[in-house]
Amino acid sequence: MATRGNISNLLLPQTLRPVLVNFLPVYRNRNEQAPRRHEEFFADILPRITVKVGIKTRIVTVEGPRGKLVKNLGHLAVNFGHPSKNTISIEIHHGNRKNVATLRTVKSIINNMITGVTKGFKYKMRYVYAHFPINVNVDKSKETGLWEVEIRNFIGEKIVRRVVMAEGVDVAISTAQKDELVLSGNSLENVSQSAADIQQICKVRNKDIRKFLDGLYVSEKGNVVEA
Repeated sequence: MATRGNISNLLLPQTLRPVLVNFLPVYRNRNEQAPRRHEEFFADILPRITVKVGIKTRIVTVEGPRGKLVKNLGHLAVNFGHPSKNTISIEIHHGNRKNVATLRTVKSIINNMITGVTKGFKYKMRYVYAHFPINVNVDKSKETGLWEVEIRNFIGEKIVRRVVMAEGVDVAISTAQKDELVLSGNSLENVSQSAADIQQICKVRNKDIRKFLDGLYVSEKGNVVEA
């Protein structure tokens, strides 16, 4: 029998079936209350790998070979269930079109967490410059333990730009490709946000951006552990 709100020690071993979606029709009439919306999904993970998923009071905990991730979904009015082995159900009651969209959001968040603790996420960024070469150094702070990226000589400016990576994100200068930075970690949100911070701090201002294309841009997205 399905239990709502709490799931503990749910094991997702081996390669599971593709995502199974079961939606009721969306009601057009705003005054008409929609019934319960329900979705079940199966995680797609690597063979011979066991992932442990626990959900309590809408706090999702996922443990795998690469580590542990925790996500608080307390702000979303959804119910979780465990109808069968290797299956998590997500339910929302009397929701409008906007509320129903949170079902897929929650499903994607949990899927990304499972992928993160099994395969990890990796972003590659390339330096783009026409005349002034961009100098990048990476260092790990002894105080915070977080990686920092230091960018110099961007479009010839003397300003030193520093970006602190999010927690759990590792950064390194690529040895295989010139002018390339590699970001990796288990949390897709932290890896992508760190890449966005680097790109935004190298934004050209007060010039024609059609002509001045200098900066650091994401060139490739993938996983640390390739299937």
